[in-house]
Amino acid sequence: MAPSKVLSGARVVLPTGVVDGGRVIVDGTRIAGSAAGDTPATDLSGHWLVPGFVDLHNHGGGGASFTSGTVEEVLRGVHTHRLHGTTTVVASTVTGDMDGLAQRAGLLSELAEQGDIAGIHFEGPFISPCRKGAHSEELLRDPDPAEVRKLIDAARGRARMVTLATELPGGLDSVRLLAEHGVIAAIGHTDATYEQTVEAIDAGATVATHLFNAMPPLGHRTPGPITALLEDERITVELINDGTHLHPAALQLAFHHAGADRVAFITDAMDAAGFGDGRYLLGPLEVEVSEGVARLVEGGSIAGSTLTLDRAFQRAVTVDRLPVEAVVAALSANPAKLLGAYDRVGSLEPGKDADLVVLDAEFALKGVMRKGEWVVDPQLG
Repeated sequence: MAPSKVLSGARVVLPTGVVDGGRVIVDGTRIAGSAAGDTPATDLSGHWLVPGFVDLHNHGGGGASFTSGTVEEVLRGVHTHRLHGTTTVVASTVTGDMDGLAQRAGLLSELAEQGDIAGIHFEGPFISPCRKGAHSEELLRDPDPAEVRKLIDAARGRARMVTLATELPGGLDSVRLLAEHGVIAAIGHTDATYEQTVEAIDAGATVATHLFNAMPPLGHRTPGPITALLEDERITVELINDGTHLHPAALQLAFHHAGADRVAFITDAMDAAGFGDGRYLLGPLEVEVSEGVARLVEGGSIAGSTLTLDRAFQRAVTVDRLPVEAVVAALSANPAKLLGAYDRVGSLEPGKDADLVVLDAEFALKGVMRKGEWVVDPQLG
């Protein structure tokens, strides 16, 4: 059990607003309401204190892949993102053959049971060949509910989200199946019309996988999925705020129409996140990372990102000029609520896990705590 700690002097972002010169008390692994008078305090004056980040959509980092890595490699990827403030991460797969995905689900479910990851996100193979992005077209398939169920069962209760092109045969029935099993149905890598997207939302879909990317653009006569996803209050929209996937005006459009409580910043990170440029594999496809941008060697499609959520936070505040409270919601509270984990993570409240991030006045990361233990100690930086 970690010793008690008092973190004082920072600008603390709470669900009720920002508290200047606030105090957060950590008792063991959790945030506490009070502490003994002799508990030593860490002075964080001039800093921000925010909840640990929650990433719904992440394929790897630190040179390691969640899709194909060993247990040790997956843990290295998880640790890489923890160093950048992501204290809760869902491991995302990419399109593969069904048996291989089922085997991968078995390995990842063990890590979820141990608490190393927060569950599994299957991105593919049930996506549109018209909007496949960095997925192998030969391995794509229609979302047959029986095959969707196979992946859910292989995940042993740890499946958290499945991305589907819901306009494909079996798509709506698969959405209904996922909703019945408490798994998020996410609309993405889709060529759906506006009307087909509305139908999928009515069937139970609740997330837009990386809104704007891998879907038809918004048109004034054919509004497409983007309009349907932005206008419906039942949908949370994922956004990749790395300056490559989205123009700042598109990000502002999403925030304006969806509102701060319906946005979740994600990384969609691949192996190179926190690691560096070079050649990598994303599933069976070869990726070239140059100046931090990942693209398929064949065809040049963007292939995930090298983003970490501390960079997404800093960019959102300093470049996009979003309110700090809105950014905290998009990085912590909103994804935690989607995962059904808001009782444990996503805000700095007594009784919750002591997962938190320390940022300096320019919103650069200075400290990370997970379950009461410093992953990055602000006093050593």
